[in-house]
Amino acid sequence: MTDTVHVTDNADRNRYEARLDGELAGFAEYQLTDQLIVFTHTEVQRVHEGKGVGSALARFALDDVRERGGRRVLAICPFIKTWMLRHPAYADLLYDRPTSVVHD
Repeated sequence: MTDTVHVTDNADRNRYEARLDGELAGFAEYQLTDQLIVFTHTEVQRVHEGKGVGSALARFALDDVRERGGRRVLAICPFIKTWMLRHPAYADLLYDRPTSVVHD
């Protein structure tokens, strides 16, 4: 039997949370700006490593960002950044530079 990872956005704590059997298994912290969601830290509890918790967090969070629209992703967190680079379907969400430049 495979455990199902349930992921939700806990906006009050600025993080996506993954649970297995109701127990917190991991989280991905973020900060919001008008144009960006900045992923700062992802953590999976050791007892839940190797169960797909990190991937479930990344996929859910990035799908949520895409669904809500309007923000790009600045991945300071090495896990989220590497995950995005390994999954090119999410490359369009990556923030790399401002889209407009103001000249004096």
